[in-house]
Formats: sequence, C-alpha cells, structure tokens
Amino acid sequence: MRDMFRVAGVVNYLLVIFLNAFTDLGHKIIVQNTVFKVYDGSTQIVLTAIVNSLMLLPFILMFSPAGFLADKFPKNLIMKYASISAVFITLLITYSYYQGWFLVAFALTFLLALQSAIYGPAKYGYIKELVGLKFISAGNGAVQAITTSAILIGIIFYTALFEGMIGDVIYTKEEILKVIAPLGWLLVLGSVIEWYLASKLPNKMIEKSARKFRFKRYVFGAYLKKNMIMIKRKKEIFDNIIALGLFWSISQVILAIFGEYAKSELGITNALVVQGIMSLAVFGIVFGSILAANFSKYYINTGLSALSAIGITLVVLSIPFTTSVIFLAIEFILFGIFSGLLMVPLNAKIQYLSPNVHLGTILAGNNFIQTIFMFVFLMITTLFAYFGANAKILFYIMAIVGLYLSVMLFRRYFVMLFWVIFELMLKSRHSYKYVGLENIPKDKGALLMGNHVSWVDWLIVQLPIERRINYMIDKDIYNWKYCNAIFKKADLIPLSSKASKNSFFEASNRLKNGRIIAIFPEGQISRNSDVAKFYRGYEFIDRNGVDIVPFYIDGVFGSIFSRHNGKTKKSFFKKREITVYFGKPISDEIKADELRNKIIKLKGI
Repeated sequence: MRDMFRVAGVVNYLLVIFLNAFTDLGHKIIVQNTVFKVYDGSTQIVLTAIVNSLMLLPFILMFSPAGFLADKFPKNLIMKYASISAVFITLLITYSYYQGWFLVAFALTFLLALQSAIYGPAKYGYIKELVGLKFISAGNGAVQAITTSAILIGIIFYTALFEGMIGDVIYTKEEILKVIAPLGWLLVLGSVIEWYLASKLPNKMIEKSARKFRFKRYVFGAYLKKNMIMIKRKKEIFDNIIALGLFWSISQVILAIFGEYAKSELGITNALVVQGIMSLAVFGIVFGSILAANFSKYYINTGLSALSAIGITLVVLSIPFTTSVIFLAIEFILFGIFSGLLMVPLNAKIQYLSPNVHLGTILAGNNFIQTIFMFVFLMITTLFAYFGANAKILFYIMAIVGLYLSVMLFRRYFVMLFWVIFELMLKSRHSYKYVGLENIPKDKGALLMGNHVSWVDWLIVQLPIERRINYMIDKDIYNWKYCNAIFKKADLIPLSSKASKNSFFEASNRLKNGRIIAIFPEGQISRNSDVAKFYRGYEFIDRNGVDIVPFYIDGVFGSIFSRHNGKTKKSFFKKREITVYFGKPISDEIKADELRNKIIKLKGI
C-alpha cells in the first residue's frame, strides 16, 4: 500500500474523500441528535429511519444520470462540480439552522444526498483510473479506511460539539437548531476545502462513452432497464452487488434502532454515548479495511467476505443479549472489522470485473441496488416500529438476514474461504516474502517444481497465486478416508509409483487446458533441509509449450510443520520469516539433475 501513495494525486484524492464524507455526515448527525433529544420510542425510530431514507432516495432517483455522467465526462470534473454545489447547499443548511427551520433542515438532507448520489460513481470509479489494477485492492482499502475515519471523526466531533452547546437544558427542536447554528459554518468550510482540493485532481479518463442522455428515456425507465441488463451480464458482479445491498441494509437498520434500544433498554440518554458506541464500528471498519488490503496484496481475496459475513451475523445476534456498555463497544468494533473485511474485496471485485467504458454505469447500479435494499429495509423498520415492535425483534430479523448473506457468499466463494482460513492460521506464525512472482504466467498452463521441506509447502506456494494450483499427491495420502472428498474438491492428482501413467496423462491434459500443476520432485519431505535427489517421473508429462517455473522455499525448515528433529528454539511470539523464490521459466527438456541444481541456486537471488 505504501507504493500506492507515490502515485500522483492519490493523497489529494483521499483528502477529498475524507471531507466529502465528513461534511455529509455532519448535517445528518445534527438532525439525528435533534431527533434523539426531542422524541422517544417508536416516533424516534420512525424519524431516524426517515432521515436515513432521505439520504438514500437520491441514489435511487439518480442511478441512470449518475452512471451516464461518470462514463461520459472525466470523473475528476464531476467531483469538482459536485463539491462546489455542496458549498451552496451547506450555506442553505446553515441559514435554516439560524432560522430554527427544523423541517427545512430535515428536507435539505435530501438535497445534500442528491449531490452525493451524482458524486458516488465518479468517486469510486476514479480509484481504478488513478491507481490501476495493480493497487485496486489497496485503493479500495484506503478509500474505505478514509471514508470510515471521516465518519468516526465526524460522529464524535459533531456530537461532542452538539452536546456541549445543548447541555442538559430541554429545548424544542427549533430552539436546538438555533443554539447549534454556528456548526453550519463548519459544514460550509469543509465543502469549500473539498472543492479546492477536487479542482486539483488530475484527469485520468482513458475512454469515454459516446452515448447521449435522453431525458424521455430516463423518465420512462428505458435507461433503468438497459442498465440493469448491463449489470446482470456478469453474474459475479451482480451477486456481489446484492451481497453489498444486504450488508448495507443490516447496517442501516442497526444504526436506526440502536438509539432507541440504548435509551429504552439500557437507560442511556446522552447522545454522545450512543453515537460514541456506534462510531466504534467505524473504527473497526478502518482496521478491517487495512486488514483486507493486506490479505489482498497479490489478488482480490474474496474469501474474506464469506468469513466476515458469518462474523457480522454472530455480532448482530449477540447485541440484544448485551447490557454492558463495554461489551456493546467491543461488539460494535467487531461489527466494523467484519464490515471492512466484507466491503473491500467485494467492491474491488466489482471494479476489477467491470469494463472501463461502463464502469460508471455499473458503479451507479451498485449504488442504486444497495440503496433500494436499504430503503426497503428502513421502510420495513418504520412499519415494525409504527405497530409497536421493539428493537430486539428487529435485531433478530437482521441476524436472519445476515445468515442468508453468509450462505450466499459461502456458496459463491467456498474455495476462496477455505484458502483464507488456512492463510489466517499460517500468517499468525509466519511472515511471507515472494520473489519472482512475475515469472508465473497469468493465463496459460504452467508446471511448478521445487523443494519440499514441510507439510504446508503446498499452501505457502499457493498463497500469492489466485489461480488454483493442482498438486500431484501420493495416492496413499489421497485415499485417506476423511480427506479424500476434500482432495477431490481441490482437484489434486493422485500419483502412485506402480500406476503413474494415468496420473501423468491427466497432468498433461490439465496443462493443455491452461491449468497450473505443481510437483515436488523429491517425492518426500526433507529431514535435513538439503534438496534430495529428484525423481524423473515429471519427464513423462507432456510439457510441449508449457512454462516450467522452478521455486525454492526458504525458512520453513525447523518449524513445527517440518520433519526436523533437532532442538532449534524460537520465541513463540516471533514470527518465522519465509521467502519463496520463483525462477524464470526454463526449457521443457530439462533433466532431473539439472533442474535440481537450478532450484538450489534460486536461494538468495
């Protein structure tokens, strides 16, 4: 991620992202805190849900125009003009504060969200243009971390000032706005700085759409229909958008009902305490986003999203059983961590799979569908509250939604989930460095061969490679009763010294079909760290036109995963440093002894 910050415009862009979220949230927090102070029970839940709905509705209405603009014009210009419009909107908001016009301030939430809806597709589409595919996961992680940091700081900042100005005095909603009116100037200042920084962003547009926007087609839904067809072309994109929609729906409902839950069930009446607990989720999102970027260093690690969905479900289910403020704080932090781990890979995958010319439309569609989900869920929340349902029931319903989300992502990314669990286990004890990854072909068959020093060599080699490696494995191990089904699912190739012809034929076919095959030519795990004699079996594989990539694993020998019987001592709290060297592709006619020598020489290149 450090290298990404050297790209021109990245720091400026992230500051724009921060100020945009900070300003938008500031007004929303002021309105929500006013509602919290004046209203109770179901009325409070309904009004909070309406505030959130006003923030969402523009994303539904502006789906087609926002996507069209982001594809048609440079995204940096859209951010520039959207931010200058925010300056005028915040001036109107500030004037409504001074006049004590609560309903006007309430309604201006919609107008502020309208510019955000136009802003959104350009803002997120700009990531791919600015940092490229190389840093797309790191870029999404940084944007998510910056956005959530802005939300965290904004919640604490505006709520602390709000409580400091109001104190324990009982006011009407109109009087509250007049008392806190000076806060409006902070919103204006944030918008002005955002506009200045946005005007300095470089134009990174590579290709633009030649389409023209026709208002009649927009009004009658023609654009909506066409854009939805475009979004559904790639099932993985559409599935990820639905998953994000479900996640944001759960989040919106939790935020809408927690204030009433804290007030009625726990007796908390201080808005700063309530907002402070919820803001800890934002702190967790920052940490989760950084973790997601770290685990997606080599490719977009979508397995994280499936794992985190399970975590979100468990946290939501546990909140209604918690009465301690400290434990609630911990639960919201965990909710945030799992949220970051879910959002970053899914958003990055959507951007990665989307063609540049339609990126704005697809990201607008992403906003549109997520917003539809959130809006519907908030309306359901409003209805439940109106008919007297308490917050606990809504928590249980959200846990059920979380369970559905978990199953959905589990089915989509089952294999990736399997790998990420192993990766989490290994990274708790090891740190990894990979040299020469560029030598592994991206889109054709390859035969990987290297030394064998531990039981986890197969996983160590696999970690930085998104394409699944098909390992050749001893037939006796392959037939283990309790592991055979897993080995079949992993597409391993059983190898027997007595009947190897079929195994080599299968490996040859898979190589021709563009798969990656890996072999440990020593045939067994080393007991002394030396590279033993290589067996010649691999020479019977048809390697014509296939890249043979040698590798050397250094640093594993002596660990609990190796067959080392010595007494090498290592601090339990110190991670073992492991380096894997991948050599340049070599001749497909290379003999076993020559291959062994080349692999030995890889160490320390």
